[in-house]
Formats: sequence, C-alpha cells, structure tokens
Amino acid sequence: MSSLSLFLSISLLLNSTSAARFPCTAKNPSTCQSLIGYVPPNATTLGAVRALFQLRSFRSLLAANSLPLSTPASYPLQEMTTVRVRLPCYCSGGSGSSFGLPVYKVRAGDGLDGIARGVFSGLVSYEEIAKANNISDPNKVEVGQQIKIPLPCSCDLVGGEAVVHYAHVVMPGSSVSGIAAGFGTTEDILMRLNGISDPKTLQAGQVLDIPLKPCSSSISKTSLDRNLRVPNGSYILTANNCVQCSCSASTWQLDCQPTQGISSSACPTAKCGDLFLGNSSTGPNACDNTVCSYAGYTNTTSFTILTNLTTQDICSSSAASPTALPSTSSGLGLELSSWVELLVLLHMALIFLVEKI
Repeated sequence: MSSLSLFLSISLLLNSTSAARFPCTAKNPSTCQSLIGYVPPNATTLGAVRALFQLRSFRSLLAANSLPLSTPASYPLQEMTTVRVRLPCYCSGGSGSSFGLPVYKVRAGDGLDGIARGVFSGLVSYEEIAKANNISDPNKVEVGQQIKIPLPCSCDLVGGEAVVHYAHVVMPGSSVSGIAAGFGTTEDILMRLNGISDPKTLQAGQVLDIPLKPCSSSISKTSLDRNLRVPNGSYILTANNCVQCSCSASTWQLDCQPTQGISSSACPTAKCGDLFLGNSSTGPNACDNTVCSYAGYTNTTSFTILTNLTTQDICSSSAASPTALPSTSSGLGLELSSWVELLVLLHMALIFLVEKI
C-alpha cells in the first residue's frame, strides 16, 4: 500500500461519517445522469471497475474518462487513481442516490463498513447501505447476500443552470479553493452546495458534490436524448452509439461526430445538405464557421439522426473555455505538507487505537 493510500485509509478510519447523500429538491421523483470519482484502493483494471459497478456498456466507462474506444478492458489502473463512472441518478424524498446500481455480492470476511470504505472508497457509509437494504444489524451480513449500494448523486439545478453532479472524494492536501478552481466552480458555490461553513474543516476522505458545467447544444426538445449533458474532459455516445459527442474546449458547444468503428449499416446517414455531421465550411466572412451540428434522434417510425446548420464566430475570444475535469493520473505524489499531515494522522490513529484498547 502506498503512502497516499495509507493516508486516505486512516482519514476514512477517523471520519466514519464523511460520506453523505446529496440534496435533490425536485418536487417530483426525477432521474438524470451523474458522475462519481471512484478511487480504487489497490491496482486494478478498467474491466474490473466495470464489473464492480455493473455497467452495461464498457464504452460508457471509456467515454467518461476520455479514453479511446479501442482501449482494452485489461487497461491497468494504479491504486488511488481516480476513475470517473457515469451512473443513473434517482432523486426522491429530498436526496439522490444511484438508481439500481451497483449491487454488491457479499464475500467471506465482508462487513458493511469494509464494503463502504474499502470496496467503494468511502463514497457511501455503512449506515446508508444498511438503510437502503433494511439491514437492522450492520455486523450481520451473509456470504452471497446481494446488497444495493446507494452512491451519492443529484439532479438539481445550480444557480438556475443544469449541471452534471460529480461525487468527488477529497484527497490529502486538498483545499476548498483548490478543488473549486480545479473543477471550474467557485468556493462559495462548493461550500453552499455541501453545507460547509468553514473551509478549514475540509477533511481527506470527505465526499463533495461538485457541479460540472456542461457544454450547450443544438439538441431538439423532442429528441430522445434531449437531456444530454456532457462536461468538458469527457465524451458520450448517443443515438444508439452512432454519434460521439464531446465538450469543445474552445466554444462551449457540443462537438458531435459519427462514431468511428460502428457499422455504417446500423446507423443512418446524418447530413445537412452537402455537409456530413460534424463537418464545417467557412462563409464569405472568414470568421463565420458553419457546422452541421447534432440535433438529437428519434425512433417513432424509424431511427433518424437529426441535424441542423449552426454558425460559430471562430474569431471571438470573449468566451471562456470550459474547465476540464482533472485528468486521471498515475503519478500521484505527496508534497511536504501532505507528509506532515500524514505523520499527524498516524499519531492521531495511534492515540485512537490505544484509547480503544
């Protein structure tokens, strides 16, 4: 186990209530797509992560992490490397949780606390697992028992705008201001959304609700994927996997192209006159760029991909670029301040254990 993994494990040991359901105040039950940042405690593979979260599509895992579609399931992941997982979210009763997924099969030696902190990296607490599964005694679970894991999520608007809610496990040495800057939000929004009154109380292992701004699009309100939200630093496959949409780092607009590697016989042709989906042309004004944009899809009588022509001012520099999700990194390290905090936490853990003896 690395020093960083040990640091986070001790933080989770001393902070048993770090996980929390995210508020979701929709008046009626609602669903949406959300993201979680899973931090595996040990070296693993993308295929193992897919199996743990029971994702129907391996491509969705690749898309959430901006990995090429050719990436194999055996792709290695080092311990403590954040992996983004897209899950359906269901909001009811004032809070949100992952809808139906994942379901974990209890193994020999498992306890709810170990499942919450170890298997699912502290994204959920054992109390929440017990409540979701009507388990009266969290110390009594049977080998082979299937238990639902209610991971935190939300579908709420933030500041009146639609966002993608991202469940983020705070890493050692992090600060509220640093996290806010890294994810393109403000310290005030982050504190208000997570009920933080003093930024100095932030702790490693704490789970934060981070609102990610998605790119705008030309998708029709009648399209089957009208609620499609894609933040920068990821892409998504839609229209029966025929279209790949990413969030442009320069225009705040969805950049959609026909998905490479998908059989053309399974996907209808998507064109705007002579322009194919994703292609563009420059008009008489050199600054005007006309693009054949994705406008959704329908499947009422036949599978149809919708498009329309949009004009973008490629000379304008007034629009700020969206902030990408911090990239997955295998080279995580501890700075000097983190080493000091590690020694302090080790000392605290020893005191904690001695008091328990």
